[in-house]
Amino acid sequence: MSRSKEGKVQGSKTPPAGGGADFLQLDVGRAPAGGRTEWLAERLRAAIADGTLPVGSRLPPSRVLAAELRVSRGLVTEAYQRLAETGQVAGRGRAGTVVVAAPPPAAAAPAAPLRGGFVDALRAVPCRIDLSPGVPDLAAFPRTAWLQAERRVLAGLTPADFGYGNPQGAPALREAVVGWLARNRGIRADPGEVVVVAGVAQALGLLAHVLREDGVRRVAVEDPGSLGARQQLEYGRLETVPVRVDEGGLDVTVLRACGARAALLTPAHQFPTGVVLDGERRRELLGWAAAGGVVIEDDYDAEHRYDRAPVPALRALLPEAVCYAGSVSKLLAPALRLGWLLVPPRHLDAVVAAKRYADLGNPVLAQLVLARLMDSGELERHLRFVRRRHRGRRDAMLRAIAAELPGARVHGAAAGLHLMVTFEGADFEDTALASAALELGVKAHPLSWHRMAPGPPGLILGYAAGPKGDIEEGIAVFGAALRKILRNRRQPPRGSRVVQG
Repeated sequence: MSRSKEGKVQGSKTPPAGGGADFLQLDVGRAPAGGRTEWLAERLRAAIADGTLPVGSRLPPSRVLAAELRVSRGLVTEAYQRLAETGQVAGRGRAGTVVVAAPPPAAAAPAAPLRGGFVDALRAVPCRIDLSPGVPDLAAFPRTAWLQAERRVLAGLTPADFGYGNPQGAPALREAVVGWLARNRGIRADPGEVVVVAGVAQALGLLAHVLREDGVRRVAVEDPGSLGARQQLEYGRLETVPVRVDEGGLDVTVLRACGARAALLTPAHQFPTGVVLDGERRRELLGWAAAGGVVIEDDYDAEHRYDRAPVPALRALLPEAVCYAGSVSKLLAPALRLGWLLVPPRHLDAVVAAKRYADLGNPVLAQLVLARLMDSGELERHLRFVRRRHRGRRDAMLRAIAAELPGARVHGAAAGLHLMVTFEGADFEDTALASAALELGVKAHPLSWHRMAPGPPGLILGYAAGPKGDIEEGIAVFGAALRKILRNRRQPPRGSRVVQG
């Protein structure tokens, strides 16, 4: 796209002003004097943001739009160029200029987060590079192993097997889960204690219902902690009480003081900081639970570790007081919607009843296929394979952060599928940084979305889902956006360091 002085047609006289176009009902007469290019660019940005011009839409040829508006073609090409520089449109040769990315919902991030579904909205926004947390290497899904297991399962099914299944879950999968947890998490359980669920999200929803019926009104949650988990509990009409997380994990002294009867934790790999609940805190927490508290253990990212020894599950230490939730969303794919929930005997019947009335149980065929993958050892083989890929991508992100985000302090590098970075002492909104990057086609979560108490700005950056080249380019975009923000605020970045977790 060529640039020219505003209002001039290359090689001709300036056309008469005052034109209008059916496209977006543009009326150039409303543009400020001397500001037509920016006016047109802003109208296009607004149309992309509100969905009037969805991703894939073609803009009119610059010659056509210029003629309709009675402005120079150079003015239109300049406006298109400004959108191209921010990654919202791109030239596609004969296909013309096409919308390729939309900005985030305007001002959604700084608003009170629990009143909106902006995380879901962000997930739906197209982008060039997605560094959102919580997404595994979806390209590595074991399609061949899954299809082979599915054929074997189908070959052995009787017509009766295609009827309604047990709402608690297929017995074969519950047995396979028991074996998986014994081998990989040190948990001894009986298949009768396992409830198959549609991921940890449903597990939290079922527990919210059951605990509320049992008189629980408040649940302690980690701060910072998962916004999505908090929303699940609050949708279940439970009040969430923030309890701070530090280098040792959740502060049990604060937990005791807050008066909550239940607590949700990610003790093996805390989201988003990556810290592990240390030995002393574990003993204190189990003492609190033995005295009548209920621990909800989300075994988040427990399988994905690179530079540290495995951490035992809390459920293995105090099964009568720990509700344990896990899934294959981070190991295979979130689309499977398959997970498991182990609950103490006093809550088991109520949880199974809640599951029955929620959906009559998960689809049986997928349960049986997963059970076969677990029993055959294919799931362990897949885990070993993706660990190697994830480690390489993590290392690429660490190198990129050191080069492009020198003001970042990196947390949780020893395990998981994401890194948390914070900018200690910096004075800017992390939502502004995330929004600026998204306008350039790169997506990630601002840390403040997952924080209830004030704290330094930061980002949560997933590295598992994309190739190293995308990771490096995405971090470079964040670096450019951050440098622009810091230049505007005249605040230079400082040295970086990595915090293992």
